[in-house]
Amino acid sequence: MTLPARILIIDDEAPIRRFLRVALEAQGHHVTEAATGRDGIEACALTTPEAVILDLGLPDMDGRAVLARLREWSQVPVLVLSVRASEADKVALLDAGAQDYVTKPFGIGELLARLRGLLRDRSGAAPQGAALQVADLTIDAAARTVLKGGTEIHLTRKEFDLLWLLASNAGRLVTQGMALEHVWGKAHLEDSHYLRVFIRQLRAKIGDDAGNPSYIFTESGVGYRFASGS
Repeated sequence: MTLPARILIIDDEAPIRRFLRVALEAQGHHVTEAATGRDGIEACALTTPEAVILDLGLPDMDGRAVLARLREWSQVPVLVLSVRASEADKVALLDAGAQDYVTKPFGIGELLARLRGLLRDRSGAAPQGAALQVADLTIDAAARTVLKGGTEIHLTRKEFDLLWLLASNAGRLVTQGMALEHVWGKAHLEDSHYLRVFIRQLRAKIGDDAGNPSYIFTESGVGYRFASGS
């Protein structure tokens, strides 16, 4: 279960702020609100939140400009709210430093799940030597082994590296660029076909159906999200 956290909401629509506050406080979180980009930047500096929910359509400045200002001095996880649903917009936001996005209109269950993904490991990556359990899948980083229902699955080195990257960020979005750089290096950031092939191989080996996935979920044109173990 995710521990209570300090959450900053930057959104100019008072009904949405109230709706989010009620839902977040019901989960035990402590909420601060800001209705403009400038107030949001100031509130982030003063309250040091553990996550920011940022609307892009602010009255005084674009949400992407707010994100850029925050990234000058803070690495606080940012969950973007936006009516902009195009693939290009989503990729641009993630490249600019957002950790995840939810498209308006949104369901509160989805938003809370995305937020839990950002808050689950507030120190970042899972510790080296850790073992992860997701449903009947056990992934051991130290031994570099994968068990499904107690039976070992053989993975190549790159297959394991990709699976560990996804699983250690369970619930969070891993962009194509992040995966390519982590597994193949910066020289292969444009080689998205590598990633598609390895995702297909991983799914086949762990018994995951791309049409009805249990483990690896595709965010079309953007990246992948591993099922949460919680």
